[in-house]
Amino acid sequence: MELALDELRVLTGWASACAERVLRLIPDDPRPAAAIAAAREFASGGPRTKALRTAAWNALAAASEAADPAASAAARAAVGAAGAAYLHPLASPHQVKHIVGPAQQAALACELAGGSAEAELEWALSQAPPGVRETLRKFPPGRPGRTRLGELHRHLESALRS
Repeated sequence: MELALDELRVLTGWASACAERVLRLIPDDPRPAAAIAAAREFASGGPRTKALRTAAWNALAAASEAADPAASAAARAAVGAAGAAYLHPLASPHQVKHIVGPAQQAALACELAGGSAEAELEWALSQAPPGVRETLRKFPPGRPGRTRLGELHRHLESALRS
């Protein structure tokens, strides 16, 4: 399987837009915002750099350190946005988590903050460019778990594949 940089840029741009919507849930930690900014730079044509990968790891640390579950999910959405630039061209169900993860985590963050996960998913789906759907279709179906996060994954993946 091949994944062109342009495909990764489209995916990363969408992932960044999804993650950015819940950034307000983790206002006191700059690391998730830095990860989204680094992802947007790549999506806009910048190179994949060590700084992008480092920003993703830093956002993951923010997610682990967040006391509020909504803030943790928001930070994980930012991790996914930065990590989208590094999607592996492997025909593995695991890779699907990396495609839907930012939108999935953003929806969970909204729900944990008292909002609607479904409304967030619908927004994400309405904003998904055709390239995101095309990239997802290159991969076998994902294998989400039986948790709430798994439900959100199934909803996203099913809608993006249709």
